[in-house]
Amino acid sequence: MNSLLHQIKQRRLTLGLKQNDMMLRAGVSRQQYQRLESKGNPRLDTLELIAKGLNSELMLIPKEKLSVVMALLEQESLEPDKEHVSQVPKPAKAEATKSLSDHPWQGLLGDDS
Repeated sequence: MNSLLHQIKQRRLTLGLKQNDMMLRAGVSRQQYQRLESKGNPRLDTLELIAKGLNSELMLIPKEKLSVVMALLEQESLEPDKEHVSQVPKPAKAEATKSLSDHPWQGLLGDDS
């Protein structure tokens, strides 16, 4: 849980937000948010509100794909203005007509849809 709480705090700091700002962005008081960052154990619906307030998404990433996803996110954070099209697996032949920019995560988690 500490990793998730650390990620939440880092995302808030990256966006230049204060704990007080989360009241307007996520609908939780500064005290609630401060308790979440320091002690943790939030409910799922609270996590979803926090993620929305931080312009983020909650996701389950299979462990076998975690290193690929983390590498992609790290690369994007180092070079935010560049597209990383070459890092994304090529779409299947049936998907060849769709633009990679329309589906940048296509195939990354092993799904064919």
